[in-house]
Amino acid sequence: MASRFELKKSKNDKFVFNLLADNGKVILTSELYDSKASALNGIESVKKNAPDDGRFGRLSAKDGSPYFTLKAGNGQVIGQSQMFSGEKARDDGIESVKSNAPGAVTDDQTV
Repeated sequence: MASRFELKKSKNDKFVFNLLADNGKVILTSELYDSKASALNGIESVKKNAPDDGRFGRLSAKDGSPYFTLKAGNGQVIGQSQMFSGEKARDDGIESVKSNAPGAVTDDQTV
């Protein structure tokens, strides 16, 4: 299975997307968007910014769990990972986004 963006509608009628790796696991989740057009722009922004290592924030949650964010050129967060068991797993997640996002297709599940 190829990597892909899954675009979905949330329970409160907003739009959200997940980037799934080749193995089907979610590696990045977007914020909620008010419109489908904004969510699609968010996907394009992830594709554009993912190859740039400087766009990734390597962070730790209050409990110490590592995670990452991906920011657009304007500094706005466009995606966040789940929590990881360690820094190596987080860094592997970043590498997965870098390699999977640029060529990922969009699976629009809102229609």
